[in-house]
Amino acid sequence: MTVTATTTTLAVSPDLVTGMEWGVSQVRDVFQLAADVKARPDRYRGALGGRFLAMIFEKPSLRTRVTFEVGISSLGGTAIFLDHKGTRLGEREAIRDVARNLERMVHGIVARVHLQASLDELAQHAHIPVINALTDRYHPCQAISDFFTLQERFGSTRGLKVAYVGDGNNVCHSLITVATRVGAHLRIATPAGYEPDPKVIAEGRQAARETKAKIELMRSPEEAVAGAQAVYTDVWASMGQEEETEKRAAIFGPYQVNQALMALAAPDTVFMHCLPAHRGMEVTDAVIDAPNSIAIDQAENRLHAQKAILLTLLA
Repeated sequence: MTVTATTTTLAVSPDLVTGMEWGVSQVRDVFQLAADVKARPDRYRGALGGRFLAMIFEKPSLRTRVTFEVGISSLGGTAIFLDHKGTRLGEREAIRDVARNLERMVHGIVARVHLQASLDELAQHAHIPVINALTDRYHPCQAISDFFTLQERFGSTRGLKVAYVGDGNNVCHSLITVATRVGAHLRIATPAGYEPDPKVIAEGRQAARETKAKIELMRSPEEAVAGAQAVYTDVWASMGQEEETEKRAAIFGPYQVNQALMALAAPDTVFMHCLPAHRGMEVTDAVIDAPNSIAIDQAENRLHAQKAILLTLLA
């Protein structure tokens, strides 16, 4: 296969389960590889020839499924989609048995599941790479793509002021993990009772000692957004929380990202969303459709970042 030396020399965890397995240098190297993959895709055609990737999905997906399937195919490998939306992982047969079977048949597993515990168990028993494509606790592939997109836009993420407004959910957790590895200044504004997990914050602050990153927690979305170079939001009720939609809409109403809030940000600010967006709720049409919205750039870069992840773990 024709790949750069970076692909074969990364000393990373064999899995990407939380994102915490990867240190500062590993994330930086994956960014560099993603940029090269994006700029010179033909260089990597066939790089994963003969590799098979099992994709276990308990939740609906547009961007995650398409980018992983296109990603592995464009690298010469093959994806096998396993639809678990009707039967959750572990219900039909033990998760350890799923892991032990798949490790004999494929070279890696991408899993988009409800519970982080299910993914942890899968990774524990599968002696092949396991990649988190979203759980209730983390979404590392999304955050890696997000900060890769910011690096592409601004040239560097060190000291970059990023405001996250909304729920302290799985996306927020992964933004903390990656932000602290790339030296960003992350301000998080959430309503009381919806803060990110203190354990995730503590781990992030430990990582931030090396990069001089900052994590700030606050209540006021206006305070978080003031002077920010990127403003990020996500849905108020994640998949599996649909019964809380009405309750959360009342609580999170003041956290809507609209033109008035964006006006407080830096002149060169960008708007970010992991998608899908609930227009008129966490973000208005005027903001997500504005010229400085990079939500679609984030979505495209999922492809390039995940190709870099696949090359790192499966090559």
